[in-house]
Amino acid sequence: MCRTPISTGSSKGFVAEVPILRVTPVVAGLAILLLVVAVIAAGIGPYRIAPGDVVAAIMAWIGGGHIDQQIAAVLFQVRLPRIAAAICVGAALSAAGAAYQSLFRNPLVSPDILGVSQGAGFGAVIGILFGLPVVMIEALGFVSGSLTVILVVTLAWSLRQRGDILMLVLSGIVVGALAAAAISLVKIVADPYAQLPMITYWLLGSLASIRPDDIAVVAPTVAVGMIPLFLLRWRISVLSCGDDDARALGVDVRRTRQIVIVAATLITASVVAISGIIGWVGLMVPHLARLLVGPRFDRLLPVSILIGAAFMVVVDTIARTAATIEIPIGVLTALVGGGLFVWLMTRRGSRSLWRRE
Repeated sequence: MCRTPISTGSSKGFVAEVPILRVTPVVAGLAILLLVVAVIAAGIGPYRIAPGDVVAAIMAWIGGGHIDQQIAAVLFQVRLPRIAAAICVGAALSAAGAAYQSLFRNPLVSPDILGVSQGAGFGAVIGILFGLPVVMIEALGFVSGSLTVILVVTLAWSLRQRGDILMLVLSGIVVGALAAAAISLVKIVADPYAQLPMITYWLLGSLASIRPDDIAVVAPTVAVGMIPLFLLRWRISVLSCGDDDARALGVDVRRTRQIVIVAATLITASVVAISGIIGWVGLMVPHLARLLVGPRFDRLLPVSILIGAAFMVVVDTIARTAATIEIPIGVLTALVGGGLFVWLMTRRGSRSLWRRE
């Protein structure tokens, strides 16, 4: 019997192992927290802006009122686009991580389980190697990340007699390793004074080069990928109980899994293309969300999105203000994520989040 609570009705047969908070207050609180964090982050930097002035400038911009030109330039051309990108990246990676962990029934799964991050990284470093414009580098990253997952799924399908999930994960590991090896080869042949520093910095993750045009392209792509996850949230919850239980409850396991993989890959590839490879977010944030609302995916998804968005805004703010030079975001997420993950592993009862009979 699956221990994951997948029904809003009677709890008979579906017993939660951890204390679960009511979802609506949690979501409302996290949404307010995200708003507060974004306003504070918008005022932090070499040119300080008080939170009240940030809110006033945004309200004036919405209402068509007068805004101080210097504040307007700092907010609307530099900081707010970067904060919007951080929200988009954090939400996308967290949602993809929650979806993959529920789909594969494994708490150690992250958005790059199918090699999408390594594939996107390979396309981006090829663009850097040939000196392409930033927009072309981002486009190559998105296309190569998507093609990598298509290759993984095709390889797993050809070996489906050995089990879909196992072959899918193993194929992702193999293809991801090949993409990582290809990235290493590109780094060897790249110019060590011009191209190699750019490649290394991009692979560590950064939002320093974000432009408003990037947000205009990526945000709708992420929204399109989120829609199937929200529409199929109940079926994904059922899938977390196992394929046999899901089929018994009338879920088309293969089709649902394919749709979820496509959606999670779409949002992961789109944000990796503009931010580089940022690890730990999709692995760690869903665990934090489970501590608040339990493993049920319909609850887990919105909470993971909000926590991931707020976390990424905080990390990006630290990255651009903590030192005289900007710290790559991937370094900070690894430091913070690793410490938090150790804390999560040592929590009493943490195993119960995934325990099944």
